[in-house]
Amino acid sequence: QLQASGGGLVQAGGSLQLSCKYSGRTFMDSTMGWFRQAPGKEREFVAGIRPVGRSTNYARSVKGRFTISRYNAENAVYLQMNDLKPEDTAVYYCAATTNYEHTSYFPRSRSDYEDWGQGTQVTVSS
Repeated sequence: QLQASGGGLVQAGGSLQLSCKYSGRTFMDSTMGWFRQAPGKEREFVAGIRPVGRSTNYARSVKGRFTISRYNAENAVYLQMNDLKPEDTAVYYCAATTNYEHTSYFPRSRSDYEDWGQGTQVTVSS
């Protein structure tokens, strides 16, 4: 139901845009998130965007460099990544949840999300 794309190899300082298409019936009610997992490390939250008001939340390590956005007409969420660093190298996953739409809690944990895409590799060379 979630199809991520846009990964690739880029030099440090470069940019990439990841895309995620959601074919589920609840996109308009879903908070969408991006996570990443580097080899030997836990999967970590990168960015998220709510369905209503489109408020966003970012990991400290990417704030100011990455921008998450969504285009509801296409059931799509994007992650614009600028000023990429070698430490951004990871498999990036998009995820969706409907559990927190009407709460003040912003989902940032892996367990908060119900649906996951297959991941797309981002490699940043120094």
